Amino acid sequence: MENLRNRLLVIDATVIDFMDRVGIGFLRFAIGAVFIWFGALKTVGELSPAYELVAATVYWLTPEIIVPLLGLWEIAIGLAFLFTPLTRVAIFLLALQMPGTFLPLVLLPEVCFTIFPVALTIEGQYIVKNLVIIGAALVIGSRIQALQNLERSR
Repeated sequence: MENLRNRLLVIDATVIDFMDRVGIGFLRFAIGAVFIWFGALKTVGELSPAYELVAATVYWLTPEIIVPLLGLWEIAIGLAFLFTPLTRVAIFLLALQMPGTFLPLVLLPEVCFTIFPVALTIEGQYIVKNLVIIGAALVIGSRIQALQNLERSR
C-alpha cells in the first residue's frame, strides 16, 4: 500500500510540475488566440456573432465603424498577450475594454436573460464568460516581475 501511495505522490508531483511549466504559456496562447479570432471576425463586417450585440449596445456610434475598431482593439490585446514583454500592454488594453463588455447586461437585459437575473441567453453567456478572461489576465499578470524589482536587478 505504501508503494502505491509513493507512486501516486510522484505522479501528483509530476503533473503539478508539468502544469507549472506550461500553464501560463498555454494560458497566454489561449487568451491571445481567442482575442485575435474574435477580433478578426469583428473586422469583417457582420460575420461576428457579437456584431448585433455591439451595435445595439453602443447604438450612438455607427456599427460599421465601432465594430471593426473594437475588433482591431481585440486583435491588439491578443497579440500583446502572445508576446511576454507586452503583457502590461495587454492587461491595460483589456482593463479598458472589459467594462464595456458587461454593458449589455445592464442596457439590454432582455437580450441577455430569459429570466432575470438567473437564466442567461447565449448572448448573456458570451458576456459572463468574460469573467474567466479577467481571471486568466489576473493569473498572467501575477507572474509579471514588478518594475521596481526589474530596476533593482539592473
